[in-house]
Amino acid sequence: MTTPVIAGRTGRRVWRTLWPPLLLAVALIAGWQLVGQFAIRDAQVLPTPWQVVSAGWQVRGDLWHNALPTLEETAAGFGLSFVLSWLIATAMDFSDAARRAVYPLLVASQTIPVVAIAPLFVVIFGFHLLPKVLLVALATFFPLTASLAEGFATADGDAMRLLRSMGASRWQSFAKVRVPGALPFFFTGLRVSITYAIGGAVFAEYAGAEDGLGIYMQQMQSVFRRDLVFATILVIALVSVLLFASTYLLERLVTPWRRFETRRGSAQDRT
Repeated sequence: MTTPVIAGRTGRRVWRTLWPPLLLAVALIAGWQLVGQFAIRDAQVLPTPWQVVSAGWQVRGDLWHNALPTLEETAAGFGLSFVLSWLIATAMDFSDAARRAVYPLLVASQTIPVVAIAPLFVVIFGFHLLPKVLLVALATFFPLTASLAEGFATADGDAMRLLRSMGASRWQSFAKVRVPGALPFFFTGLRVSITYAIGGAVFAEYAGAEDGLGIYMQQMQSVFRRDLVFATILVIALVSVLLFASTYLLERLVTPWRRFETRRGSAQDRT
């Protein structure tokens, strides 16, 4: 099969995946435009999409200036969450006692509302980067840890026994069987967590910060610039979508064998 044919099939598959959400998004934006322009007719109540985009473009420098600290908080907090999730999930996989001790605490940590605990973190750790990083990590590490632990638990038992019979150590079996087997579960949790990351940073900024998208949104709300409030929300949504989409690219790079499994499964279904 030639490369142009493969590229054509890939393009058609991507288009089939993208056109339904794009069509729905266009319909929703068009409806918003019509309601704002002909029904509400008051930009202080509901600015139209065109007014939102126009206002955001005019203050793009301010939006970029405030987006940088929010992205820094998100990256640092998510990095901490990533490291903690692998450490905790690995400890839970190696020790049943650790699983029984830690898992209830993981679940309990998710019952704590970020909005309620954010001011406490600011009082304890100050207005600098640390409380935002901790809040982002708190908001994101549970899906990562739970998905990894589930992935480790569903590893191929026959492959594990085969490696152990050949003299492989527990760590070697873990690295060669359990980690690759857990990666699809991990990326599912990653996609859930990444959508919480920006929101966690914005909530943290609400509690106390010098700049950031959360602070900028509060400032625009206080001066009744609804168009810039919506523009800030649009920036947050676009960044979240880009981060979410990047997880698929990362998954393709880290787990190339999954493409062959998918193609083989599709070929078997056709036969």
